[in-house]
Amino acid sequence: MNKVKRSVAALICCLLTVTAFAQQPAASFKVVPLGVRGGSNESNLSAYMVAAASSNQYVCLDAGTLHYGIQMAINKGIFKGTVNNVLKNRIKGYLISHPHLDHVAGLIINSPDDTAKNIYALPFCEAVLKEKYFSWKSWANFADDGEKPLLKKFHYATLSAAMPMDLAQTNMSVTAYELSHSSPYKSTAFLLKNNDAYLLYLGDTGADSIEHASNLQTLWEQVSPLIKQGQLKAIFIEVSFDNSQPAALLFGHLTPNLLLQELQALEKTAGREVLRKVPIVITHEKPGQQREIRIKKQLLALKPAGMQFIFPSQGTMLQF
Repeated sequence: MNKVKRSVAALICCLLTVTAFAQQPAASFKVVPLGVRGGSNESNLSAYMVAAASSNQYVCLDAGTLHYGIQMAINKGIFKGTVNNVLKNRIKGYLISHPHLDHVAGLIINSPDDTAKNIYALPFCEAVLKEKYFSWKSWANFADDGEKPLLKKFHYATLSAAMPMDLAQTNMSVTAYELSHSSPYKSTAFLLKNNDAYLLYLGDTGADSIEHASNLQTLWEQVSPLIKQGQLKAIFIEVSFDNSQPAALLFGHLTPNLLLQELQALEKTAGREVLRKVPIVITHEKPGQQREIRIKKQLLALKPAGMQFIFPSQGTMLQF
């Protein structure tokens, strides 16, 4: 009898496990961080490869570090083959949030070895790429616009704010929204879409209260319906400094307290209970002076509010 009871108990446990597993929603996106920091380590700067979960056709959200990050992903078994193979064949385009070096250095330096693909950016960002980087004065012009001669490897696919655009050779589309990054300078948030699922990536951004702007509030109003409907799978947002950083020295970045302030603003439009279900991926921590440790400690202190914080690691895949 005891054996029968144990067998029945084991069967029930197995069925419960299978049922729980079956209830877990399938992933919509896979993300391979090639770089997660905000400077000064040039081998680990902002760059995130993103693909539909069922595809191996990626785009890269920012491109601060490419070669070293791809090698790290290969070392961890995420990709097979060589760095050049992944660079040329897996990345189908670059979405550049703003033209600061820690977001474009990998794109520029690796351009001689890259293949033809699109650079997706808002006009303010495109202008700097044309005038300052792919200019022949600082680097050969591998793009199809700007200073001649044009090598025409990269095509500028100009984004318009709040207007969706398909991402070539992938199953995804993107909608761009302007951010304030130490006003009057700008950055971009990218809302990626795969079928009915969305992923939100913010480039560098200051808080509305510090920037004297409403860019983030506008963005929160746009994505709140997606959160309510369970369609927004993750938010990638920067926290560059810990709470000890003076407001006058933020230079268009967030701290844990300012992130909480913005998430509370998002709660007002989306609702706390549904927002708790959306993972918040922390990007762009600036290294040095144990800042990363303090940022993580200060963010984890917000846990009672029910936030799901994820701290990405270079070369380790995330799925949402």
